[in-house]
Amino acid sequence: MQRTDLVSPGRSSGVSARSPYVSLLLALLGAAACERAGSATPAATAAPAVRGAALDYAPPHDSLIPRDSLGASIRRGYALLVHTTDSLPAYAPGNIRCASCHLDAGRRPDAAALIGVAARFPKYMDRTGAVISLPDRINYCFTRSMAGTKLPTDSREMTDIVAYLAFLSRAVPLGAEVEGTGMPKMTPLTGDATRGAALYATTCAPCHRADGQGLAPAVPALWGPKSYSIGASMAREERAASFIRHFMPQSNPGSLTDQQAYDVAAYINGQPRPDSPGKEQDWPYGGAPADVPYATAGHAAHRPPATLVPRVDAAGALVPPPASVSPRASSRAKSL
Repeated sequence: MQRTDLVSPGRSSGVSARSPYVSLLLALLGAAACERAGSATPAATAAPAVRGAALDYAPPHDSLIPRDSLGASIRRGYALLVHTTDSLPAYAPGNIRCASCHLDAGRRPDAAALIGVAARFPKYMDRTGAVISLPDRINYCFTRSMAGTKLPTDSREMTDIVAYLAFLSRAVPLGAEVEGTGMPKMTPLTGDATRGAALYATTCAPCHRADGQGLAPAVPALWGPKSYSIGASMAREERAASFIRHFMPQSNPGSLTDQQAYDVAAYINGQPRPDSPGKEQDWPYGGAPADVPYATAGHAAHRPPATLVPRVDAAGALVPPPASVSPRASSRAKSL
């Protein structure tokens, strides 16, 4: 069940020009403004404890959102994650929202959690083969996971999403990893799509429907033109199996075995889904995970979907790696 206590559903308005450095500025101001809010308990303001190589960190309570312009931006960012298709239909036209994968608007541990994410960007992404910014990473979600179109990085909507992510990361040191981010890794298994089809009919279809199209906006489409693209992380069998194993079905999460989760993932990911323009450029230096369902440098497609649905706006669905503003510098970088 998604959180609804921060904001009411509604469309975000307007786009205004902002500095390209706004993500870093908001990450810094978010921490400072929240510390000045004055409503934090000692436990809420204490530095997160280190456990192993990652921080044992809980995201801040809603009461710590400042009651000022920054707080309004944080609340709008939350609303965009939860009501993505309603608020940004031109950019997320399908039946899948940010919160479809990032459960509890990114707050639930191990469910593609977003806690601490703002403290880890800019960062190198091996799929891109370059250091990318947080807005670029957000746009990968729009163009791949939601099979939509990239948001203008200088838009108010992008600023609001970054503000919310910075709030979730307000006590996390720069570059630190946090317990519960991402999803648990699964032991590699081979899914059986035939067994998966039978399991889907009894376990998944009551919510996601027999045709996989879900019920907008609460239940996302699992295949077809309104679902995630082949370039999404969820299109990898192991990633989908992890989500299914730990969080599905919502009425009885954790009730499937590892093998059953792989079987359902194999069935779902074998169905038609949107293409991902430029996917052949992924992992340009090699090293693609074994279950990536399309060909890249040194990697053959692993059990690709039966059909790929062409994208209407191929240019809008492509997030290129950062380029230098100097042609001379760009040429020199390519030679390195």
